Amino acid sequence: MRTAISTLDLRRARTTDEALRILADDPRTPIAGATDVYVALNFGTLDTQRFLDIWPLAELREITRARNGIRIGALATYTSMIQSPIVRESLPMLVEAARQIGGVQIQNRGTLGGNIANASPAGDSLPVLAAADAVVILQSVDGDRRVPIGEFYTGYRRTVRRPNELVVAVEVPRVQGKQWFRKVGTRAAQAISKVVMAGVRGPAPRLAIGSVAPVVLRLRRTEALLARAASLDEAARVFHEEIQPIDDLRSTAAYRRHVAESLLRRFWSDTA
Repeated sequence: MRTAISTLDLRRARTTDEALRILADDPRTPIAGATDVYVALNFGTLDTQRFLDIWPLAELREITRARNGIRIGALATYTSMIQSPIVRESLPMLVEAARQIGGVQIQNRGTLGGNIANASPAGDSLPVLAAADAVVILQSVDGDRRVPIGEFYTGYRRTVRRPNELVVAVEVPRVQGKQWFRKVGTRAAQAISKVVMAGVRGPAPRLAIGSVAPVVLRLRRTEALLARAASLDEAARVFHEEIQPIDDLRSTAAYRRHVAESLLRRFWSDTA
């Protein structure tokens, strides 16, 4: 009997070096928790059949302090980030985002690297990483490549990752200021974001938002106005020029605009 997975071609790597050699000789899509893969498989929208299982790569699960911040391995799960004293101290808005991603089963399997590589503008961790000025670490047999998160995405579900590269970690510099995260979905959890926003209120405010454009947006013009102590109404006007929401099955552009502005105002009042 043939099933939906009968035609899938899967190889498994036991070490990072082995994974990189496979990608160099036989490019295929890396998977770990496979939470997004199973959704696509269920709905018949899977656009590839060749995969590389990297779940066994324990060295990519580490969460450590770096010289000027923290380093989170690509295979760190949402559960491990929620439980990590390092993440809870240095990046509490990422902990809050991780708590709202799916249920416990998804949190146990889903990985930060998977959320990054999946490149969905609704990815809940992505506004956090954008607001924190995170850097994505890519690795191939030729060496490492460091890409600021704001330069990693080139369009809807498109990234600069090359077929022979693996997302191995994210480095986040020390964040100065009060951190904030909010997600609006059909339910409080286990729902795709209609709008998701992360912010840092410090000497130079930072704001990033998801689900209102083909990629997660860093709201540079809005940040500049807030830094200059412009009125919130003026900041909201520029904010609306920066976002690009659309109508889709989950929401309307008008609703997303309304909610997004509400989140902007909530961020500013909550962190006052």
